[in-house]
Amino acid sequence: MPSHVPSDTSRADWTSPDYVATVVGVLAVGALVFFAALTRSSPTVDDVTFVVLSITIPVTLAYELARRWR
Repeated sequence: MPSHVPSDTSRADWTSPDYVATVVGVLAVGALVFFAALTRSSPTVDDVTFVVLSITIPVTLAYELARRWR
């Protein structure tokens, strides 16, 4: 098999906790970028805390749910 053709073992499993957490993280970052585009002020400590929690909490929850579902 040519090296550029992925083998079946290299395919991402959509129920994999890492995969689910990555997808949720990307969506959370996208939502925050959209939110930031709507605001015109410079970031404050509250804004930075909001951003960090808005990404880490959904990613952690998605990872744990996918891990337990599997």
